[in-house]
Amino acid sequence: MQAHIPSETSRRVVILGTGGTIAGRASQASDNVGYTAAQLGVDQLVAAIPALAGQALEAEQVAQLDSKDMDFAAWQRLAQRLAEHLARPEVAGVVVTHGTDTLEETAYFLQQVLAPFKPVVLTAAMRPATALQTDGPQNLLDAVALAREPGARGVLTVFAGAIHGAEQVRKVHSYKVEAFASAEGGQLGVVEEGRVRCFGAWPQGQALGLASIVRPAAEWPRVMLLWNHVGADGALVRALLDHPTQRPHGLVVAGTGNGTLATDLEAALREAQASGVRVLRSTRCDAGPVMDLPGALPSAGALSPVKARIRLLLDLLAEM
Repeated sequence: MQAHIPSETSRRVVILGTGGTIAGRASQASDNVGYTAAQLGVDQLVAAIPALAGQALEAEQVAQLDSKDMDFAAWQRLAQRLAEHLARPEVAGVVVTHGTDTLEETAYFLQQVLAPFKPVVLTAAMRPATALQTDGPQNLLDAVALAREPGARGVLTVFAGAIHGAEQVRKVHSYKVEAFASAEGGQLGVVEEGRVRCFGAWPQGQALGLASIVRPAAEWPRVMLLWNHVGADGALVRALLDHPTQRPHGLVVAGTGNGTLATDLEAALREAQASGVRVLRSTRCDAGPVMDLPGALPSAGALSPVKARIRLLLDLLAEM
């Protein structure tokens, strides 16, 4: 008897909703910016796409947030639900609908914690669901196709047909529907009319595991971001160090160029480091690493400032 080979549409995909513009509403269809995010449930998003009808799908609402308000508690819930669904043998992959503002942070966090052997695909929209030419339905349709792609793995994003990995993806435009890119040519592939064309290897890595984030979210370390700029000094760093309740556990500084820092800002950061605060240097530049030079403050490598903050946060959690 010939073995049954499941069709692509019968490979089960779970869609987890977290809110965002893709689930947003505006009072007028012509309004692409004056909307309220996170108004539609994930079931409604799926039902609005006729091409998804009859497919092997499940939908679950994990959060309902504007992604500017994404928080550690929502990250914990999302990571837990992802781990549970990914462990199911009938699930080919999982899609997460998300807001664009912090999508790159959530993607990187999930890749570090889960490093999944199945695809976890984050997608979003720049225009609300009520827009005349909303981009959410096509992005969600592409995400489902990518979640079913044989051999795909890791935390991925798909947006305007472009596939990116969690480590390199960044939001690079505040308004256009082609809002995401990867630094230094890191785009992984494209989705074209429901077909995935891969340019390179899927993401891999060692998962930190759910145990690494089990501590209640309210107890997670405080890691803050600073920037070098013309006229920068160490006043903010010293104020943070002296604050009775907001003293940070870690500081990430977005330096200029190759992580360079104004003299007084660097001096204050060294004071923070000497007092037990962990410090990382990143760069304001859109691409390129910060070189780890002798005698310099520790480098974040090629991570963007927001992803360096997540990396430091997870390191500090592991030490608690």
